[in-house]
Amino acid sequence: MSKRYQITRALQENNTEKSISLEECKQYFETQPDFTYTTVFRVKGEEATMAIDGDFFMWSYGEVLIPFRYYEGDIYVSGANDAVIPRMMEIAGDLAADIVEG
Repeated sequence: MSKRYQITRALQENNTEKSISLEECKQYFETQPDFTYTTVFRVKGEEATMAIDGDFFMWSYGEVLIPFRYYEGDIYVSGANDAVIPRMMEIAGDLAADIVEG
């Protein structure tokens, strides 16, 4: 089972912006050429495809698409792929946020 990570500002006492806004995320990820925004994430199984509605910033890592999901002021991502950790740390730094494992 993979770990799940949260990019958040909720732990910061000195930051007046306790949450990351969707608009801020859109502006940030728009500058990242390896990310695309979508409001539906499709998970393909052997027998069916499931669609999940939400705000997703899809990271193209080689031939793999890794979803960074925006939800209620934070960004969530699975750590199933080892390449996620350094990319996630870069994003958290750029957004002046922390990373929480959960």
